[in-house]
Amino acid sequence: MKLIFLGTNGWYDNKIGNTVCLLLESKKYYIIFDAGNGIYKLPNHIKSGKPIFIFLSHLHLDHIFGLHILPKFKFKNKINIFCDKELMKPLKKIVDHPYAMPFREMKINIQISELSKDPRKLPFHVEHRKLYHIDPSFGYRLKIDGKIVAYCCDTGVCKNSVYLARNADVLIHECASVPKFFSGKWGHSNPEEAASVAKEARCKKLFLTHFSANKYVAMKDRHTAQKAARKIFKNTFAAREDKTMNI
Repeated sequence: MKLIFLGTNGWYDNKIGNTVCLLLESKKYYIIFDAGNGIYKLPNHIKSGKPIFIFLSHLHLDHIFGLHILPKFKFKNKINIFCDKELMKPLKKIVDHPYAMPFREMKINIQISELSKDPRKLPFHVEHRKLYHIDPSFGYRLKIDGKIVAYCCDTGVCKNSVYLARNADVLIHECASVPKFFSGKWGHSNPEEAASVAKEARCKKLFLTHFSANKYVAMKDRHTAQKAARKIFKNTFAAREDKTMNI
């Protein structure tokens, strides 16, 4: 199973990253977390007809802006977009006239669905829970190909992020804040907080992503975050654009 970071920034693109988008390629599926600008790279990695599943954490524009370019993709794969029912109505309002081409007019095989509380409704096990953010945001826990993958973005530290990450083989966690900075009501995490979640949840590996573009302007800033996190959770890695990891 491969993990590919298509976008690793929060807020906006800069010279070291696009806004957040993550591709998980399993034996039978392409699984995408969030649809920031990094999603434009998707055709570089879609090499078979496996169905595509896109899971949205929330509706801030840096996480959904890439949805409006879906019609440019030429592959024939079925695209399944999932989000919590709380997000469904506003999502369809945003991806519609006069803001963007609506899903119903996209000439691709696409379906938009609410996430069920029953993880058996999908062909692989998926749990989702609400996180701590200024607007409704949801994290995910997948069991697939014998691995547990957790995705928590955007969020401050909360019980649900630890729950979703418990005993995960891989935790992908946001790191919008720089070391020792606390975001307060906006609900973001610094590297120490993300590492504390991984440690408490007894994860095997932590990847930091969603680096705020105005605070992480060079790769050295991400290395600093990685160093700070490793003091708490040794097996931490700062995500890099287009980096492919085998898990």
